[in-house]
Amino acid sequence: MTAFGKLPEIIQGGMGAGVSNWTLANAVSKLGQMGVVSGTALDTVVARRLQLGDIGGDVRRALANFPWQDTVRDILDTYFVPGGKSPETSFKLISMPSLPMKRISAELLIVANFVEVFLAKENHDGLVGINFLEKIQIPTLPSLLGAMLAGVDFVLMGAGIPLAIPGALDGLARWEPVEIKINVDENTENHAFSHRFDPAEYFTGELPELKRPGFLAIISSDIVAKTMVRKANGYVDGFVVEYHNAGGHNAPPRRVRSTTGEDLPPSFGPKDMPNLERIKDLGRPFWLAGGYASPERLQEAFELGATGVQVGTVFAYSRESGILSDIKQKVLQQTLDGKIDIKTDFRISPTGYPFKVVQLENTISEPASAVKRKRICDLGYLRQAYFKPDSDSKMGYRCPSEPIKNYVKKGGTEENTVGRGCLCNGLLATIGMAQTRSNITEIPVVTSGEDFTTVIEIAKIYGTKYTANDVLDFLTKGLAMPVAEKALEV
Repeated sequence: MTAFGKLPEIIQGGMGAGVSNWTLANAVSKLGQMGVVSGTALDTVVARRLQLGDIGGDVRRALANFPWQDTVRDILDTYFVPGGKSPETSFKLISMPSLPMKRISAELLIVANFVEVFLAKENHDGLVGINFLEKIQIPTLPSLLGAMLAGVDFVLMGAGIPLAIPGALDGLARWEPVEIKINVDENTENHAFSHRFDPAEYFTGELPELKRPGFLAIISSDIVAKTMVRKANGYVDGFVVEYHNAGGHNAPPRRVRSTTGEDLPPSFGPKDMPNLERIKDLGRPFWLAGGYASPERLQEAFELGATGVQVGTVFAYSRESGILSDIKQKVLQQTLDGKIDIKTDFRISPTGYPFKVVQLENTISEPASAVKRKRICDLGYLRQAYFKPDSDSKMGYRCPSEPIKNYVKKGGTEENTVGRGCLCNGLLATIGMAQTRSNITEIPVVTSGEDFTTVIEIAKIYGTKYTANDVLDFLTKGLAMPVAEKALEV
């Protein structure tokens, strides 16, 4: 039985890839709220930090605390470049997520997630969470183990219905084999596809004790919340209720039809609003997300029965986040000039989910810049597994953002490739890890929530290089914070 004590009123959102980095999470957790690191593509993020020379030595300091140093040496030998690679040199790629998983891939996932959580938890006793996307399934189990080895306090997961994750956390905490079902398109023969992961296979000697972190499902409807409580294979400790104006991926809107019965273009409406009373009746703590970054809306959340709020966008443009400084300043200046434009793009994400995109020069959102990019899929986090009867594994992988001929050859339709962008490479470019190929460098994609009201207020008060401390000071100043005495128990 594990209790987490006082729950945070503010959760800093887990924005990927590498935007919610350990630096940001550490700063928020030190101040008594919950800092959250993004678990998306952490194996690539850490491998590229090493190739950039690990300036400051933070990654190597965390690696020195990993319990199995043979694994660490292999990773350093493969990726660490003293002094950093030259700007014109391409990053060394890691293997794309696939099953059966290569041992070296699983080890890098374990170590990378350990590194990020270890650094986020360093030098304080506050709560740290890690955020994953249910849509990215193959890396999940070894990633969870790595985060748990570093003592992560909470796991947050959205972009799907993560029914199998609570039970996986239970099993990993006991060092038992765990398994999750893998979603495979066009599986007409109803084959059972899953990823079975035995944590004890990767290490020798005495295994350290692991605590089971709390699990918060990121949901957008009371129906999904009820499904998680009733059907998940373990205890769901709470919810982050995310409205459709939040940044990143959003849950798809309800289908809307005209009076003549025809499907209308996708858009969000009243039917996409969650019923908070029904969520409250489930008896689990919940936080509200999407437009709740102000003292007034925080107080409103308390009055609605929430434990607090999750805040993303305003932290994304703080000094500690992983977004490149020049991108932050461009977005903040546009915001202050009243020219910020955020579009809900229903096509750009290979997942098929709506994705918020900031309209900005020299990014994927600019058609003239995006059209110059040659289609390539060399990271593969958003590839979808599909049924391939003529292969030994019966499973193939395809992405509507890969070269069109390749996608169609794999059974995809050309129609599904229209308007797609490479979020994997674009998001890494946003944090200064753009891949270079034949003197062509990947361009960023910037995602944010729709509400910049608080960003404007904070930038006016603290300047455009404001900190996480400034954000929390603004959100909590003068507010009589309730004491959240209810402990989470697992």
